[in-house]
Amino acid sequence: MSRNYKFHNKEGLYFVSFATVYWIDIFTRETYLSILAESISYCRKEKGMEIYAYCFMPSHVHLVFRSNRGDPSGLIRDFKGYTARKLIKTIDENQQESRREWLLWMFEKAGVKNATVSHRQFWQQHNKPIELWTDKVIQQKIEYIHNNPVVSGFVVDPVDWKYSSARNYQDDHTILEIDNDGYLLGLSK
Repeated sequence: MSRNYKFHNKEGLYFVSFATVYWIDIFTRETYLSILAESISYCRKEKGMEIYAYCFMPSHVHLVFRSNRGDPSGLIRDFKGYTARKLIKTIDENQQESRREWLLWMFEKAGVKNATVSHRQFWQQHNKPIELWTDKVIQQKIEYIHNNPVVSGFVVDPVDWKYSSARNYQDDHTILEIDNDGYLLGLSK
């Protein structure tokens, strides 16, 4: 893995993206999206995660975050590990899930290919963390995150995507609370 894709500054603000194995569109059902939102809320309250921007897309997640405990790598590892177990269990138990057998088979297929996975793999292993150094780069990444659903053709306006912090920047905190301090001067109301 390239040096550019590691958490070098333990106190830094980072942009990360991570996707499901095979880019499978899992996050098309409210049940699965809620697991992500609840997990982010838990990490904010209990694990020292500061969230400045997020977007949950059908097959991937974008975050701008910081670990206020100086362990961004461990924080993302724990988040991905917990959500993978919870999501696979939820899919496995969801008799209403029309793709259940296929999804579980795909997770098993991915797990077999990975020596570090014992059974099923949900997330791709890389996160591609990029440390955000300047206000300009922070703003670029947040705009990229917020415009992802627009570019993908799901919505016309970023605030219309339910699982995006674009709504938070319009004072709508119904899905997730985010942090907002000096890093985001000029981006909020």
